[in-house]
Amino acid sequence: MKLRDIADRLHCRLERAAGAGGPGGNEDVEIRRVAGIEQAGPGDLTFVANPRYRALLGQTRASAVILAASESGDAVSAVPATCAVLRADNPYLAFAHAVALLAQATPPAKGVDRLSSVAADAALGPDVSIGPFVTIGSGATIGARTIIFPSAVIGAGVQLGDDCVIHSHVSIRERVVIGHRVIVQDGAVLGSDGFGFVKQADGTHLKIPQHAAVVIEDDVEIGANTAIDRPAVGETRIHAGAKIDNLVQIAHGVSVGARALLAAQVGIAGSTVIEDDVVLAGQVGVAGHLRIGQGAVATAQTGIPHSLDAGEFVSGYPAIKNRDWLKASAIFRQLPALKKQIAELEERIAHLEGKPPRRHGAL
Repeated sequence: MKLRDIADRLHCRLERAAGAGGPGGNEDVEIRRVAGIEQAGPGDLTFVANPRYRALLGQTRASAVILAASESGDAVSAVPATCAVLRADNPYLAFAHAVALLAQATPPAKGVDRLSSVAADAALGPDVSIGPFVTIGSGATIGARTIIFPSAVIGAGVQLGDDCVIHSHVSIRERVVIGHRVIVQDGAVLGSDGFGFVKQADGTHLKIPQHAAVVIEDDVEIGANTAIDRPAVGETRIHAGAKIDNLVQIAHGVSVGARALLAAQVGIAGSTVIEDDVVLAGQVGVAGHLRIGQGAVATAQTGIPHSLDAGEFVSGYPAIKNRDWLKASAIFRQLPALKKQIAELEERIAHLEGKPPRRHGAL
C-alpha cells in the first residue's frame, strides 16, 4: 500500500523526508508492514510514542514513521527523522490502526467443516466459519460471521453473538451468553464450575452445584488459558469492552466492569465487584467479596485484601497507596544498615549507663 494511501486511511498529515523534494516527498513509497523502530527497514512503517526512543529517529532505516501531531514542546517531534513522517494526534492509536491495515491475515473459509459436529437444533447465522473438530451442542446459537477455529467446544444452549472469533481448544460451557465482537484466545474456559464446597460433619467437603449464569458482553477480549467460573446462584459478568489477558482466573459471581484491563495471571476471588475502567497489572490478587472502585489501578504483584475507593493507585501487599509503597520499599533496602546503626547506638547507650550490651540476632 502506498504511503499516501496509508496517511489518508489513518487521517495523518504526511511530511516529506529530510532531503526529499516537495511537500509530502516519498508519498509514493510502497509500505509492506509495520515494524519496531530498531528493526524497521525500507518498505516498513514504524512509530515513536515514547520519548526514550527519540534518539533512534535519526538512525532508522524505515520508509516512514508515525509521530505526534503537535510540535510544541514535543521532544520527539523536535528530532529530525531521516524518513517520511505521518503526524497523528495519538501515535500509538495510529500505530494500532496501521497494524490492522497492513496485516495479511487470511480468514478461514465460510461454512461448516465436514469434520465438525453440530447439533441438529443448533442455529447458525449467515457466513459463519466452523472449523474441523468443532463441537456445537444442542440449542446453541451462533451469530452471523462468527469464526470458530478447530477443536473448540460450544456447549448446549450457548448464545454466541455476531462477528465473534473463538480460537482453537476454547471451551464454552453450557448456557454461557456471549455478546457481539468478542474474541476468545486459545484454551480459555468460559463457564467452568466455581470453587464452591461446604464442610460436612465428617470433615469431607460437599460440592455446591454451580449452575448459574456467565455473561460476556460486547467487545470483550479474553486471553489464552483464562478461566471464568460460573456461580451457584446469581451470575458472573464481564461488562462491555473489558480486556482480559492470558492465564487470568475470574471466580464465581465476579463482576468485571466496562473497559477494565486485567493483565496476565491476575486472580479475582468470588463475589468481588471490579468497577469500570479498573486496571490490574500482572499477578495482582484480589480477595473475595470486595469492591474495587472505578478507575482504581494496582501495580504488578499487588495483593488486595480490602475494598478500594474509586481512583486509588495501590501497590504491595497488603495493598497501600503507591506513593507510600515506593517510600517503604526504599526503606526496606536499607534495613540491614539501619539495624546495624540501631545496634551500635544501643551499645553506646548501654556503655554510658553502665549496663551490659544487648545481643542482637542475625537479620
